[in-house]
Amino acid sequence: MQGNEAVAQGAIDAGCRHFFGYPITPQNPLGDYMAEHMPKVGGVFLQAESELAAANMVYGASAAGARAMTASSSPGISLKQEAISYMAECELPAVIANIARGGSGLGNIAAAGSDYFQTVKGGGHGDYRTIALAPWSVQEMYDLTRVAFDLADRYRTPVIILADAMLGMMMEPTTITEPPVDPARLTPKPWATTGASGRPKNVINSLYIVPEKLEAVNLRIQARHDEAARKEVRWEEIEAEGGELAIVAFGTAARVCRTAIERLAARGVRVGMLRPITLWPYPYDAVRELTQRVKRILVVELSLGQMVEDVRLAVEGRCPVHFFGRTGGIIPTPSEVVAEIEKLLENE
Repeated sequence: MQGNEAVAQGAIDAGCRHFFGYPITPQNPLGDYMAEHMPKVGGVFLQAESELAAANMVYGASAAGARAMTASSSPGISLKQEAISYMAECELPAVIANIARGGSGLGNIAAAGSDYFQTVKGGGHGDYRTIALAPWSVQEMYDLTRVAFDLADRYRTPVIILADAMLGMMMEPTTITEPPVDPARLTPKPWATTGASGRPKNVINSLYIVPEKLEAVNLRIQARHDEAARKEVRWEEIEAEGGELAIVAFGTAARVCRTAIERLAARGVRVGMLRPITLWPYPYDAVRELTQRVKRILVVELSLGQMVEDVRLAVEGRCPVHFFGRTGGIIPTPSEVVAEIEKLLENE
């Protein structure tokens, strides 16, 4: 299965029956898959007139209690941010997949990790966060999409799947380990606008002119953020039991680093890796604990350095934090990562 298709199938198997999108590369195969398969399960696929329209259609479907999704690539996600901010303030669950491309502006269609800031540091306006999941394989593209819908409903928040062009376009064997979710058997959402016959009306709103009322809403949302930060932090360690150096990397960069670690191990050089799976909430405690087992950390990214800021926050000066990355859609090679590590170890 292709990565884009795995996200789409993961959404369908999670009980999503409402997908609203707009074409953009390298996300297009995801929309193509939805267009073909949504009608087969009684779902809705709609190609909107713009990215903003598609995101606002997700807003409407979610307000009505449906599991809804949109997907795009970097500049398309920028256009969706207004609706994402509205959904966050309205406490609406939704899943947004970003099959990211390189650069600011239109950039290019190559794989990049430079949407980290956009994903975990806001993107839109206001006091909100979005849970962010970072797969590194096609299997995780499928698995984490299913997880994303559960997290979105549990915390009543938009959840973003941050992948890139390489993960979106590659093909790998994929196993479907759990039966599909029947949308009719999902937990009811008593807050949804499903018709007010026999009950008080539900109001979905993000406009609160009275500051105290808006603060009360923001504090309620913050309480969910705090709960997610306690319960939903996910990461993976690879050969990080001890040694001179550990890598911190996510997504495609982590795949490259795994190969570099294997090559170094063949030469007797022991290097481990911590791979954040949730980019928000970030595994600060896990990174901090890593400093007790290694002398230094190398952050590898498909950017000029974005996640490295969170690593430095976690480390709090306990050990040196170095950075290596490529930008513009260029993926670091395992040989480059090996050379960077050897240079660091030689200069110790």
